[in-house]
Amino acid sequence: MRSVPVAAAAGAALLAAAAAGASTASVTLPVSATVTTACSVAALPLAFGNYTPLAGAVTGTTRIRVGCTRGTRFKVALGLGATPGSTVAQRLLGNGGHTLQYNLYTNPAHTRVWADGTAGSRTRGGRGRGPARPVALTAYGLLPDSAANRLAVPGTYSATIVVSVSY
Repeated sequence: MRSVPVAAAAGAALLAAAAAGASTASVTLPVSATVTTACSVAALPLAFGNYTPLAGAVTGTTRIRVGCTRGTRFKVALGLGATPGSTVAQRLLGNGGHTLQYNLYTNPAHTRVWADGTAGSRTRGGRGRGPARPVALTAYGLLPDSAANRLAVPGTYSATIVVSVSY
């Protein structure tokens, strides 16, 4: 029982001595972080549905979502697909050795082809709002009722387009 008052007295004496001759040393501690520039992209499929020769063109749309670090400028290019003969001016869906003409556009009037980003070709751009708030872009597809498409054999035609984001 006696040790408690002795310990309390010793602690009080140490505090009094420290306060009487207290000194302080300090240093600054740098703290930093770097926000990196980054983008991600997601795309939904574009399905034209059924095409019947001589019944008119078929259209479709899809959404491309680009999530970039806030303020990051970006450009989105759409590849040509792997079907032999595809160009920026005329993309092709393939079914074995058969093809069906179509293209992807940046506008609903189908007058501005959304290209692959090669020199002088049209892409879509934007500015990031943060990864959790992606920018939504619409791609407008047109499968024309062209002379070449009217000769297509029945079957399912497809292509895989690479969506590239430059930032």
